[in-house]
Amino acid sequence: MKKSALKKLAAFAAAGVLAAGVLAGCAGSGSNSGSDDKTITVAASPTPHAEILTNAVADQLKEQGYTLEVKEFTDYIQPNTVTEEGEVDANYFQHQPYLDSFNEEKGTHLVSVEPIHFEPFGLYAGKTASLDALADGATVAVPNDTTNEARALLLLQQEGLIKLADGAGITATAKDIVENPKNLQIKELEAANIPNALKDVDIACINGNYAQAAGLSVEKDALAVEATDSLAAETYANVLVVKDGNQDSEKIQALAKALKSDAVRDFINKTYEGAVVPVF
Repeated sequence: MKKSALKKLAAFAAAGVLAAGVLAGCAGSGSNSGSDDKTITVAASPTPHAEILTNAVADQLKEQGYTLEVKEFTDYIQPNTVTEEGEVDANYFQHQPYLDSFNEEKGTHLVSVEPIHFEPFGLYAGKTASLDALADGATVAVPNDTTNEARALLLLQQEGLIKLADGAGITATAKDIVENPKNLQIKELEAANIPNALKDVDIACINGNYAQAAGLSVEKDALAVEATDSLAAETYANVLVVKDGNQDSEKIQALAKALKSDAVRDFINKTYEGAVVPVF
């Protein structure tokens, strides 16, 4: 081989080693690179969580030099899984009881950072137009799952329609009713189907998201809603969640601060008409 060719080959090989070194340096930087530290990825349910992040949080973070990436999920498993595995920085879709249950069942290490909002239950008119007009023996539809049935019963108690046994709280069932002056008939139904059953019952307790999907306005149509200082509001506030150890990072604190801002409060109040209520 001619000397000129050997020189070219040696130069090419050296360039290859240099390029490999550069690539190795990039790979080694991983999620700790300056670029990644300025990107915040959040797993969220489409409504209202992703809407809040996209419309009321992203611009605030942009002003601080952060890029917000929202990854939408329609199930309640994957957002926690990808947070645990480090594929996202945080998630925003769940309340504390669900998070606690998930950690216990899955062995994950997720923690809440801040409570942001809750989606209140409402009492809606079916065959009876008002709570005062409820007749003896009136039928009340409530969700048949443990968490939501307890919320419904607590709301009925809030309005003075029933009284629950002391300590029943967020685990209450119809068996915990100790006073029922109107002899209300509690009809347990799948939560998602209750709006369709309104015409067949006197009143119904409906989740905020299902009410909204059915065209019912919490603000305009509900006969009563969970109070913002109620046990349900405290217990079922939707929280910002991260893997344990990340809660004090600079970007998570920036995200939490943006979520608890006046801009988010105003967006929620103007957009959801009482179906979503800020808790800050």
